[in-house]
Amino acid sequence: MTVLITGATGLVGQEIVKQCHTTGINIHYLTTSKSKLANEANYKGFYWNPNNNEIDHKCFKDVSTIINLVGASISKRWTDIYKKEILESRTKTAKLLQDTITAHNYKIDHVISASAIGVYPSSFTNYYDEEYDQNSDSFLGKVVEQWEDAVEGFKDLGCKVAKIRIGLVLAKDGGALPEIVRPIKLGVGAAFGNGKQWQSWIHVEDLAGIFTHVLRHKLEGVYNGVAPNAVTNTELTKAVAKVLHRPLIFPNIPKALMKLILGEMHILLFESQRVSSQKIESKGFHFEYANLNPALEDLLN
Repeated sequence: MTVLITGATGLVGQEIVKQCHTTGINIHYLTTSKSKLANEANYKGFYWNPNNNEIDHKCFKDVSTIINLVGASISKRWTDIYKKEILESRTKTAKLLQDTITAHNYKIDHVISASAIGVYPSSFTNYYDEEYDQNSDSFLGKVVEQWEDAVEGFKDLGCKVAKIRIGLVLAKDGGALPEIVRPIKLGVGAAFGNGKQWQSWIHVEDLAGIFTHVLRHKLEGVYNGVAPNAVTNTELTKAVAKVLHRPLIFPNIPKALMKLILGEMHILLFESQRVSSQKIESKGFHFEYANLNPALEDLLN
């Protein structure tokens, strides 16, 4: 089997590639950097430049499934220009893939796309599953709505489509965890706001495992990419401090201060989404890290 991955060199993409290779799956990947083009038996790179609608269509040769992870980081300051990039890096790329498949008459069976739990409205009390049908009116909610709509276009090409709504990804060398760890190591760590906002997290190995599980079992539909046991921001902060053997002595960081520093993107720290993993578990997926403490022990020790 050969799988085409967009975003293969990113945090989640690298782990998916690793897991695919352990089961004998060949990888094609798209990159905007010609210096990152590899040409190995099971790992071949192809150049694309979505801004110019440019893509090497040979990336689709012998490919049965696309894993679509491409998207500009949401962790850079949200200027009007960058907000446009966040959106278009998800929607225009999906259209470019679809148009190229159509133009060159390739047959793709299955598309598995990243999405995000930011589509769910912020709430301290709701417990969200995939059937919840009211989207957040935040910027992130609108991005995810248009992102998922763009991915739906693959159905018109006869593809099965699955979407993985990703939560807070915990990894050793990237993502949110190093940013959480840094102030705690320096002795200035603290929870944000009232600390009661839900954080639906997932270990990067389990997240990659969800993608490969959906791939192997040819699953369709929406699945939440979160661990079974969400925690509050206070619980997350205390758990990290405990694993690092560091005290927490500072008061919680006020929301108004972070809004002043970060602008609109401060919502990344204060949105609250408690999200269910039951649907993917009902399809036979087993979490290696269902609880936070073992996940942190694995990543930080």
